[in-house]
Amino acid sequence: MVAAFALLLPVHAAGAANDPPRAADLGPEVALASAAGPYVGRLAVTPLHGPVGTPLTVRAEGLPAGQEFALVWRTVKGNWKVADGEYHGREYTPVAYRIATVKSDRDGKLSASFIAPDDFGFAHDIVLQQGDRLFTQAGFHLDMTVRLSPESGPVGTPIRVDIKGIGWRQLQNSWLLLYDNNFTGWISSVSTGGSASFTIPATGKPGLHVLEVLHGDFTFPYRNMQQSPEPDRPRFALSFMLTPGDAVLPPPPEQQAQTDVRSLPPEGDLVVSPRFSRVGQPATVHAAGMTPGRSYELNWNTVTGNRVGGRGWEESSSVIAKANADASGRVEFRFETPVDLGGAHALWLQDGAAKKTGTHWIVPTASPLTVGRGPAGTEFKIRLKGVGWTETANIYTVLYDNNYIGYACGFNSQGDVEITLYATGEPGWHFIDLYPAIYKGKEGRPINFRLPQLTYAADHPGEDLPRFRFAFEVTTAGNNSPSR
Repeated sequence: MVAAFALLLPVHAAGAANDPPRAADLGPEVALASAAGPYVGRLAVTPLHGPVGTPLTVRAEGLPAGQEFALVWRTVKGNWKVADGEYHGREYTPVAYRIATVKSDRDGKLSASFIAPDDFGFAHDIVLQQGDRLFTQAGFHLDMTVRLSPESGPVGTPIRVDIKGIGWRQLQNSWLLLYDNNFTGWISSVSTGGSASFTIPATGKPGLHVLEVLHGDFTFPYRNMQQSPEPDRPRFALSFMLTPGDAVLPPPPEQQAQTDVRSLPPEGDLVVSPRFSRVGQPATVHAAGMTPGRSYELNWNTVTGNRVGGRGWEESSSVIAKANADASGRVEFRFETPVDLGGAHALWLQDGAAKKTGTHWIVPTASPLTVGRGPAGTEFKIRLKGVGWTETANIYTVLYDNNYIGYACGFNSQGDVEITLYATGEPGWHFIDLYPAIYKGKEGRPINFRLPQLTYAADHPGEDLPRFRFAFEVTTAGNNSPSR
């Protein structure tokens, strides 16, 4: 059973219509019109609010007779501001999309219908315009919705959380998840236009467990929303029934490794195969047009330093492979991906006055837990390699049974991270999740980017990074003394 609370009114379930369009699918992008004087005509929207997929009807009167107008939906495009390894926050650019071309009748009236798009939530303007001249407009409130799937299952069941209508304005764009009153992480939708989807494992004992989605602009949830500067923001409390049965365990860590990386740097003169790899994986670099028979050195760039002072990093290079060009001027280098920071690494070689360049990408990987079962208090370790160095890839956050317990940094150890944990809780399966986050940045509000980013898969700024999920079986309650 799902319960949700928003303005003391029932919250509609997400998916009210089949495949509602994204805002950009409504129609072509058009100019952001402005009023050249007083509004001309009156526009009304029915209903005044509703979730994604709500059928809308607009009616206008008092317009010039027999003229065509563009019916326009106003919204924003969201982008992360990331450059040169640094995080500078998020930005939203106003944009407008033409829903339809409509024509007033001889009485200066018109009407049209369309579906509320899958878009950022809360207030939107619906506008009648000609070119860049605004005639009249009305407002529609796109309601935020949250849905769980499934709503029951045994421990470890991946609970999918689907959210529509997250806002973009301050006090509407920083939503957080609690599981059984434990802080789990934050939910972003900057580049996904107000939509968010993620999974968490069902944890705890059989029975009812409560997931809350609440807003919080200053890191953690705002508990007395009804007394806030914007009291009409919704609050969601949804329930999951954890049932007896065999645990649903995560796949081994090697099966959680990335099989694809979005937005890899473009290839250069040096052709690398594969385009990305894990630490220790063989890689091959080819170059053509070299001097036949000449010996060449392939150089690997990395970054080193200390985040504590100054900019915190500097680039350096070392020879990673040597090879001779064949009679056709083709040279092939072979090497094993070094234990190094994740992300892009420049490759280069010198051919006389010419410099040939390329790029190789290291993906983060995880090893199995050093110990997978034991009594409460058992010490176990998590080992990661290929953790990145940029502000958006430098840390992984750790959750134990959906409770945020800290983070680990990979920069000073060149991407090689070891995390020590202790098994806690009642006998049974317990789940450990590692989420990418943002180490630091130049952003005043909202203050949420250092937290576990539950929506890492579709909306993480900068690098495309994986999450890692582990399971530990507590065998007995233990003796309250951590075993080492």
